[in-house]
Amino acid sequence: MKRTLIVFGVAAVLSLAASAGGEKKIERRAINLPGRAAELPFSDAVQVGDTLYLSGTIGLDPKTGKPPESVEDEARLVLDSMQATLAAAGMTMDDLVTVTVHCPDVSLWQRFNSVYRGYFKKEFPARAFVGSGPLLFGARFEVQAIAVKR
Repeated sequence: MKRTLIVFGVAAVLSLAASAGGEKKIERRAINLPGRAAELPFSDAVQVGDTLYLSGTIGLDPKTGKPPESVEDEARLVLDSMQATLAAAGMTMDDLVTVTVHCPDVSLWQRFNSVYRGYFKKEFPARAFVGSGPLLFGARFEVQAIAVKR
């Protein structure tokens, strides 16, 4: 019992010391592209310090609200949207450290890759290409990512 009280006492002292020591609070801000629907219950991205967390993005044709017929055009729309979100945070595609691609048809892997490769100047981020169930609006790809400012 005495040992337990000592452990809790030390933890309490360390906690008070950390909060009293002027620990730097990391700023958090939402990044939203112009034209984003205000009623959507999420941000395009959230930046915490030098790290940017990008929400899942799908590639819809802005004129029709549907995915384009071409798989490659849809991939470009998704990646262009990610690129625009990164730019709004002062980052580039080369700041991405991990990318997750959700796709109901994993046979599209190579077609997605043919477009994806052109968006990077340096080394590629870590990535997963995950088979999924149906995506919203009939999309073939939903991509989410994490970037760290260099």
